[in-house]
Amino acid sequence: MRTDDDLLAGAGPGLLDQLMAVALRNKALVIIGLVLVVAIGMRSASQLPIDAVPDVTNVQVQVLTDSPGLSPLEIERFVTWPVETAMSGLPRTEEVRSLSRFGLSVVTVVFEEGTDLWWARQVVSERLGNAREAIPDGYGEPEIGPPSTGLGEIFQFEVRAAEDAAGRYSLMDLRDVLEWRIAPRLRSVPGVVEVNTFGGELRTYQVEIRPERLAAHELVLADVFEALAHNNLTVGGGYLQRGREQVLVRGTALLEDLDDVGRVVVATTDEGTPITIDALGAVRFAPLIRQGAVTRDGRGEAVIGIAMMGFGENARVVSEALGEAVEGLRPSLPEGVEIDVFYDRTTLIERTIHTVQENLLEGGLLVVAVLLLLLGNFRGGLVVAAAIPLSMLFAFTGMVACGLSGNLMSLGAIDFGLIVDGAVVMVDNIVRVIGQRRARDEPVTDATILGAAREVARPVAFAVGIIILVYLPVLALTGIEGKMFRPMALTVVFALAGSLLLALVAVPVLSSLFLRGARESETWLMRGAHRLYAPALARVLSRPHLTAAAAVVAFLASLGLAPFLGAVFVPKLDEGSIALQIIRPPSVSLEESIRQATAVETALLEAFPDEVSTVISRTGRAEIATDPMGVDFSDVYVMLQPRSAWTRGADQASLVAAMDAELRGRVPGVNFAFSQPIELRVNELIEGVRSD
Repeated sequence: MRTDDDLLAGAGPGLLDQLMAVALRNKALVIIGLVLVVAIGMRSASQLPIDAVPDVTNVQVQVLTDSPGLSPLEIERFVTWPVETAMSGLPRTEEVRSLSRFGLSVVTVVFEEGTDLWWARQVVSERLGNAREAIPDGYGEPEIGPPSTGLGEIFQFEVRAAEDAAGRYSLMDLRDVLEWRIAPRLRSVPGVVEVNTFGGELRTYQVEIRPERLAAHELVLADVFEALAHNNLTVGGGYLQRGREQVLVRGTALLEDLDDVGRVVVATTDEGTPITIDALGAVRFAPLIRQGAVTRDGRGEAVIGIAMMGFGENARVVSEALGEAVEGLRPSLPEGVEIDVFYDRTTLIERTIHTVQENLLEGGLLVVAVLLLLLGNFRGGLVVAAAIPLSMLFAFTGMVACGLSGNLMSLGAIDFGLIVDGAVVMVDNIVRVIGQRRARDEPVTDATILGAAREVARPVAFAVGIIILVYLPVLALTGIEGKMFRPMALTVVFALAGSLLLALVAVPVLSSLFLRGARESETWLMRGAHRLYAPALARVLSRPHLTAAAAVVAFLASLGLAPFLGAVFVPKLDEGSIALQIIRPPSVSLEESIRQATAVETALLEAFPDEVSTVISRTGRAEIATDPMGVDFSDVYVMLQPRSAWTRGADQASLVAAMDAELRGRVPGVNFAFSQPIELRVNELIEGVRSD
């Protein structure tokens, strides 16, 4: 009589046969391996970066040069051209493109896919020295932009005066609070590379010189410039030996307030009387010339902060950390100043994760229910169902190893029906063989399990392998298409590879442990299906030519329907907010743009009080111009109420149509383009609308 070990030893020369034989011979090791898969998978799931959609930003480095007062022609000739020339010939560069606007030059260096971002920033930084030498004095200093991406704006908030402090703080005061108290603290949050200040007025010291006074003292403006430059510094004077002590000597002449500036001596008269700035004019605080502004809810200008996430960071973790940092800052703010967060990517991420989790859970439960109904064996159904979470954990591990993020595209592509295919076939055949042996009163051994598994191992491997091969062309995509769809394909491949390994290794072992007493039984559902299927199969087999012709006709008919399906590049995600672009003639002034944006906000809040919670308009660009819009463009963020509170519009598409009609009637002379915040940025990255 041959023992189980003898039968296992004679499993056959095939790799799959030997793999299953080794697994059945070492059940304890397989169980330990499953425990490790669970442990590593759960750890990977906790480390998996989560975002709403894939980031399609290419590897690029921006060089920004702020040159206040210069026209686009001067910017192009004296700033942009030297920077572009310095960047030409960099290794692994795909293209160098530029944008010259009033007071601003933006040169974007795009590198090949796979280039390390920090290496790219290093080589660009090395070339900036040549660019600085070629730019004339006073035309600005080129600097590298923050290492963020097109989807890096994950957290936005307003700094405003509380209702009981209305009128106490000016836009300039609020801007100071944001720049000197809030922004430095938020920049220290891990994963944040910049906190951009937008709106309000940047405080400057303005010296107004009276020309007649200047002429009366026989002075020129150059004398004033030189005096101000030489009187706002600190110098060292070495040290003095005084007894047993050493005393440091320093000269301090830093200007701290308006009076200090007014007391700066420009020259002296022949009698030795000092001629100060106050004698030549007046000193006051004034806002810096700006090319952008923020308005909110039709109540006028506002001051906002935009936290930008670094390249490759976990959006959910960074957003949550920013929220905690803001809460910690509130008690330290000046009395009457408050922070109002109006955009937090965490909200969208949590809603997206909830949707994906809900769909996956419902799909998993449906698959398990169908398995139990069709297999007719409760334990067998549980063995098959175990492949779902184990394959998911296997996929999470692969995603973390490859640096992928979990999002709507990658996680939403997982199909539980595909995952359990191999396990279903394996368990069904094992249960059938065990039931037949028990019906003949023959013992069920590991050799029985191995024999049943061998019968279907190759078909299972081929079936899952073919499905994996279908996704290989997607892995060959490059550019934006690759960034969008390769994570999806890799996630599915990881899940299928895990399901195949489980079907060939874990399912035979689990069947040996839990299904030895299984009996073959046919459920009422399968009996009913057989009664319908057997006669139908007999009829089509008796008429092969007619069956083939019908199949060809059905195939051609399906091809005819294909043009009517429609197509989109990516699935549309309901972000819970609307992004509205206002497009005006290029010659419009900032003041007129602010007036129109305020009118749009008022119109939306008055016409849609139950649908709109708040409206924020960003016109032009901030001082750190990573988004170099002109004053003829405004991005309007319309934050929506929960869908249950809506009284107009059954869905977001109908609401957008109603808003478009309302705005065109109330705000004439401008064009509107509706989108969503993330969708807008993705479209700009794909089409290059704003920067190119």
